[in-house]
Amino acid sequence: MNAHMSWPGQTLELFAAAQAAIDQVPPAFPLAATVAVNPWLGQSREDRTVAAARLLRVGGGRMFLPRDTVAAMIRSGKVSAADLTAAAETFGIDPKTLRHAADESVEPATPLPCVADFAAARTGINWPALIEERFGLWAAGHFDRGQAFWPAPDGSAWTSWRAFASRDLTPGLAGLAGFPGDVAATPTDAQTAFSQACADLGLTPAAAPLYFHRLLTTLSGWAQYARHFGWIAARDGGHDGTLFDLLTVRLVWEVAILDRGGAPLAADWDARQAAFAAKVTVDAATVLDAALQEAVDRSAERRLADQLADADASKIAGRPSVQAAFCIDVRSEVFRRALEAQDPQIQTIGFAGFFGLAVRHKGHASDITEMRAPILLSPTVESRTPGADTADRVRLRTIRAWGRFKRAAVSAFAFVEAAGPLYVGKLIHDSLGLTGQSAQTPLPAIDLGLDDRVKAAAGILRAMSLTDGFARLVLICGHGSAVTNAPHASALQCGACGGHAGDVNARLLAALLNDVDVRQALAKDGIAIPADTHFVAGLHDTVSDTVHVFDDAIAPTHRADRDALCTALARAGSLARTERALTLPRGRADALARRGRDWSELRPEWGLAGCQGFIAAPRSRTSGCDLGGRIFLHDYDWRRDDGAATLELILSAPVVVASWIALQYHGSAIAPETFGAGNKLLHNVVGGIGVLEGNGGALRPGLPWQSVHDGTTARHVPSRLVVAVEAPEEMISQVLARQPDVRALFEKGWLTLVTIDASGHVRRRYEQSRWMDRSSAAAALSPAA
Repeated sequence: MNAHMSWPGQTLELFAAAQAAIDQVPPAFPLAATVAVNPWLGQSREDRTVAAARLLRVGGGRMFLPRDTVAAMIRSGKVSAADLTAAAETFGIDPKTLRHAADESVEPATPLPCVADFAAARTGINWPALIEERFGLWAAGHFDRGQAFWPAPDGSAWTSWRAFASRDLTPGLAGLAGFPGDVAATPTDAQTAFSQACADLGLTPAAAPLYFHRLLTTLSGWAQYARHFGWIAARDGGHDGTLFDLLTVRLVWEVAILDRGGAPLAADWDARQAAFAAKVTVDAATVLDAALQEAVDRSAERRLADQLADADASKIAGRPSVQAAFCIDVRSEVFRRALEAQDPQIQTIGFAGFFGLAVRHKGHASDITEMRAPILLSPTVESRTPGADTADRVRLRTIRAWGRFKRAAVSAFAFVEAAGPLYVGKLIHDSLGLTGQSAQTPLPAIDLGLDDRVKAAAGILRAMSLTDGFARLVLICGHGSAVTNAPHASALQCGACGGHAGDVNARLLAALLNDVDVRQALAKDGIAIPADTHFVAGLHDTVSDTVHVFDDAIAPTHRADRDALCTALARAGSLARTERALTLPRGRADALARRGRDWSELRPEWGLAGCQGFIAAPRSRTSGCDLGGRIFLHDYDWRRDDGAATLELILSAPVVVASWIALQYHGSAIAPETFGAGNKLLHNVVGGIGVLEGNGGALRPGLPWQSVHDGTTARHVPSRLVVAVEAPEEMISQVLARQPDVRALFEKGWLTLVTIDASGHVRRRYEQSRWMDRSSAAAALSPAA
């Protein structure tokens, strides 16, 4: 927040404490463009165990697996004695003590109580529930993105809430008499109101950081949603005060409850401030929980290392018949393996799913701008699907207007009574999963000069380690998920494309690389694409495992090649469906395509559940290796990487995106009450931005329970993402030295970094700024650059 220099010194400290607490909150993005977010993003520069202790104090949910889950993994052999020993040595614990701890039950930690919490204990009135209900009712209207028919007036969150609460009589009925008058008397400026509320509470700067963090966690998904405005603003060099406004709102509630509690409540508050001011320390129980999670993490690392050691590192002899570039998404691993089985001369490539083209895209006959890029980037290049005439725009706007009319309060009941029977056929049609597919849209286009097009093409090809050895036909294959009646549909799309499918990016890149002028300039830059090489774009539907190849100006000389590719893709899809059907409830290979069109289906696919690792190495290192759809695969050849520029890009972008995805699944599985969206059967979409579980209360961020659990067993068992890189240790260390935020993810225990040697073995891991032998925690260490 923009604290003015005229504020007293203590008030400035409180402003700084508020910003520190805001920085602890992870952002949550709207449903239309879901972004997988690390729920512990605000703690990522802190040691994972210390962060766990901090979050237990503020009610931020658990971070480590329950002990009984780890005990079951030990009994089944998934966690070995060696895994337990390595974890125990990491934390300085006797291995026997750690093994016994897995069978011990511990009481769940109780967060530090704020005023509303201990006032509820004294008065018997559930103040936290009242605040959640009234706050949620206001927030749903204020943050609405087009779902409401009477939108809230424009203005800051503080101004909006102040207008709402000064007329809301419900708190008075619950026992908070005069609350609307209190709100009306608050300053109109949020910063002044914040300062006054802190003064009324007698809040000390020492207690403020943890206390503010605690208050923000009580706002759950609403705080996380507000945080995304500030996160994006900071990314783009700006500032947003929405979450500060929400913190001020929450402080006003605290003041009102404290004022009416009298001397006993004031005495309680004075005593509680000391607890908030105390330094965060890690207790013995948390250390044991962290060590048991470490054992689980080590077991995942060990299994991946064993798989790579057994892989057949075979290379294609001569020119490939086809090269197919897929997103690094773990779902692509299953399909890539199936496609390679069709022809030993087919080479698949893994690359980030936006294919290096971060664009602001407007679709066919649409004025809505879609950010087709990772959220880490702010796209500046504009793309558009051309060909939309006036008739298209009128038709689509008429459809949208008709839909709004059907749902409007003044017409909904009359519409259902008069026209409802006409929809019986459509209801049956949809329930049987018979919804038709839309026609192919025209080829999108970007307006870039030749120099920019050449620079983009060269950078992308080098990042793909694809600068020579081109096949006659090269497929650029994005992916998406065709589902209906799913609020979290965008969470199944390409995580690297802002919750959108990767079709636009794939088609743009294929057109770019077919451009004659671009090719001529690339040849001068040392990248000679053969004259007979043609690029085509495709879209992999991860529900049905079908790949649609776009007919974007296919060269007549390559039609036969395209047809042969389509045949191979169809056969690969059949293999992939057979493999995936075994993992889905009621899964049948011949029925997977209908799951996405069935509006009653809770689990059309598993998304990225089960993701465990990220490999940056040539495909030959993992070819023929069944990785079970659990590994992000990024092609990388360090010998072609001058100055480690490509490795730096991989570690600072795709690896970070993959870590956000893995940690989102981790949070939704391990702390569903805090970072999960709850039960799909109870979801109600609110404001077009998120879901409620039921008809009110907290906004639920994260993934639904059905996305991580099949009803009987967990489909995502949280373990630390293992990043395996085939490159010299010195080269990796140089990149980490240039990227301190990325280095912190490894050094603070959020990710594991290991190297793959020339024989394909994983022998060394990065730990505490040093490289060490994986075989023993006591092995000699070599300094990291």
